[in-house]
Amino acid sequence: MISTGYLNKLKRGICLVTTALIIAAFGVVLAYFSTTMFHWNKWSLAPFLYIATTASSSRSSPDGTTSCQCVFPSLIEATAAELQEGLAKGCFSSVDLVNAYVARIHEVNSTLHMVLEVNPDAWDIARQLDLERKSGLVRGPLHGLPILLKGSIGTEDKTETAAGSYALVGAKVAADSTVAKKLRQAGAIILGKTSMSEWANFRSLNGSSGWSAQGGQTYAAYYPKQDPSGSSSGSGVAADLGLALAALGTETSGSILCPSENNNIVGIKPTVGLTSRYMVIPISERQDTIGPMARTVKDAAMILQAIAGPDTNDNYTLASPFGNRLPNYVAACKLSGLKGKRIGIPRNVINTLGASSAPIVSAFEAAVSVISEAGATIVEDANFTGYDEYLKSSIPQTVVAADFISNIASYLSKLKTNPNNLHNLEEIRRFIQNSPLEDYPSRDTGIWDLALDRGLNNTSPEFWQLHLQSLYYGEEGGLTGALSRNKLDAVILPTVLADDIPAIIGSPVITVPLGSFPEGTPIEYNPRGNLVEKAPGIPFGISFLGPKWSEESLIGMAYAFEQRTLARKKLQRYIEPKSDLSSVL
Repeated sequence: MISTGYLNKLKRGICLVTTALIIAAFGVVLAYFSTTMFHWNKWSLAPFLYIATTASSSRSSPDGTTSCQCVFPSLIEATAAELQEGLAKGCFSSVDLVNAYVARIHEVNSTLHMVLEVNPDAWDIARQLDLERKSGLVRGPLHGLPILLKGSIGTEDKTETAAGSYALVGAKVAADSTVAKKLRQAGAIILGKTSMSEWANFRSLNGSSGWSAQGGQTYAAYYPKQDPSGSSSGSGVAADLGLALAALGTETSGSILCPSENNNIVGIKPTVGLTSRYMVIPISERQDTIGPMARTVKDAAMILQAIAGPDTNDNYTLASPFGNRLPNYVAACKLSGLKGKRIGIPRNVINTLGASSAPIVSAFEAAVSVISEAGATIVEDANFTGYDEYLKSSIPQTVVAADFISNIASYLSKLKTNPNNLHNLEEIRRFIQNSPLEDYPSRDTGIWDLALDRGLNNTSPEFWQLHLQSLYYGEEGGLTGALSRNKLDAVILPTVLADDIPAIIGSPVITVPLGSFPEGTPIEYNPRGNLVEKAPGIPFGISFLGPKWSEESLIGMAYAFEQRTLARKKLQRYIEPKSDLSSVL
């Protein structure tokens, strides 16, 4: 038997010899340059010095072993597993990761406006986690990895939790949100807060996705002035560009799925109650949920594993059938995830797409073939029978607005610091309408005006009947009916159509990159005229929709599809940060 100590000594010896040979060879080259090209300055030589030092890189891992040569993954695609491998080998530290990600943020933030602020404590947290690793303590697969949070997710630190509005800038939450607390316990570094559509797209009838008074207008990276979608706009852009391992978003209807689609990433919108909403700025207790936005299904599953679970501060989480014994969402990532599944297509929903969405439909049909070839049974015309009626109804929006009036007042009452002394929606509206920072009346308060004019909150006598009417569109007339009538495991839809029906009943959805609009696509703008919604190269996605608590199964399907298509890596951005780990080492 050869001992580990002997092998480590042998590796160190080989590394020293290799290093000496490389330095000697470089010395010959440098001598040549010094005699024949003496006019080069030190900055011109920097690339050659960098090549020599990285090629001979020999860094000690936390267990004392030495790696002859480290591979530094490109952060625009780096996975949690790749980063953990480098950390375990001692190729780089969590402090290095923070430095690299912050450098990347600074490169593109003045153009795309996706990050509101970097957590000033991120470096200290990273140092502490590096020390834990050196002492042999690794909390799990997120240990030492930076993650960004949407600006509405509460953190008891030096960053703001304001939903993008000056009405709440300076407000302090009484405690970390439960999802932030769980991330910290898992060893993740909360790197900062991302920009968002102000008040989670629940203020203006004439606004634009990704705009907030606090952060300005966010853009996506695939076309100049591209609509990032929202309301988790900055989380989508940041996750796509590798400004952190991943980001958290929130969704009431579409706010994880849509920006994930527009930014060519994976988004998991969990069942309402799988993740706690405690100390997250709310819209609707019946529809709000917190989920991961990441570059791969496996990384998204890993983050979901960390943030899911019951919380006595959110009674919806107590309805979970799992308690503290969650499914293993990472283990669900198998190539066989589609085999034997019955997957339906609601053709009556897809038929509502216009002619300009033809590239989406074409890519979707190709995806159906991939899913079938992976072993799934495709069930055509698994229609949402109440969909036409839903499109004409305002009841679901009325229910959400009534929830908001009650839920925002409850949130405000829990604040430790409330600098503008706001207690209800009327007071928030008054602040917005009188603040020169809030771009009012150019961006109106139309959604709030309608809600307050109705005079309805979720304790009003007529509320419950409206809620039951709304549920029909998601249940028998929607997703639940399609699943049960056709004995389906899931439904698939283009992501642009996938959010609203499951939102009504709190069911889970996962979106995966599918493709992008081709060359020659006519440019289309949003109604306000300041964002490009369709243009060559702008991404779109496909979504897997399932019954409540079916995340494990949906993750398997999404992973199997992702691995067979790898659509994300086929798209081109017009802007990317260039800084990487090698830039800070």
